[in-house]
Amino acid sequence: MAAKVEAAGRSENTLKSYHKDVHGFCTFLQGYIGDALSLSDLKELDRKTLRSWMAQERNNGISSRSLARKLSSLKNFYRWLGEEYGFENTFIETAKAPRFRSKFPRPISEQGTQEVLAYVGTQPDVPWVAARDVAIISLLYGCGLRISEALDLTHAVLPLKDAIQIIGKGKKERVVPVIPYCQNAVTEYVCLCPFIAKPKDPLFYGIRGGPLNPRTVRKIMERARISLGLPANSTPHSLRHSFATHILNAGGDLRVIQDLLGHSSLSTTQAYTKVETSRLMEVYKSAHPRAK
Repeated sequence: MAAKVEAAGRSENTLKSYHKDVHGFCTFLQGYIGDALSLSDLKELDRKTLRSWMAQERNNGISSRSLARKLSSLKNFYRWLGEEYGFENTFIETAKAPRFRSKFPRPISEQGTQEVLAYVGTQPDVPWVAARDVAIISLLYGCGLRISEALDLTHAVLPLKDAIQIIGKGKKERVVPVIPYCQNAVTEYVCLCPFIAKPKDPLFYGIRGGPLNPRTVRKIMERARISLGLPANSTPHSLRHSFATHILNAGGDLRVIQDLLGHSSLSTTQAYTKVETSRLMEVYKSAHPRAK
């Protein structure tokens, strides 16, 4: 049985996760009842079966956070079933998600980001590849872009001006300033890149000329992290967190940071203030005479 989901405002990755979660649950339920799955089976799902599914997920090593997401997908699925077939399941609606600690953003230090930018341009033997690595890392940190947003850029943005329009999660558009460092890095890469491109072609290429794969960007950061001795959380996405945190440290306004990151809710952006508060508390506890 395939479930539909309202696609408006949802990213492709969100939809994929939703369908994967629902498919996994239906596969479990079919195996649990030992027969082909029917609407009646879904309607009559009881608390014992639901708990068995959650227990199986736990035994498979699923974290509390991931299990909470799966349960959320399941509730959305049952809402759709209710709209389409007019039945409700109290056990699903009232099921409580497991508790988990919210993960605060883990930024890289300002010195660490400078070291990363300096390092990535020295590794590949092919000059245009080295320039490409610098260009994309500079956009992640200098503009606070997600990997997907950077890789979605096309040659139509060239030459890079003082600002670019980004289409982020949920097809939400935002305007992001581009600092001269990023402009210069992209310009150098484009000048060295051997592939002839049209305006609609991707800005960043892989070594063989196809669109650059996100895994390649993650490997670039992984090599930099290991070589520079940076924390294990130093990933491409942490450059986006670093972008926001460093602006906040310099006195940036939280509302402005919200717009730059493309967050729908200010509460999401406020996580960065918690990061700085936790860091202040660490310094306080280690330095204050009465705290020792």
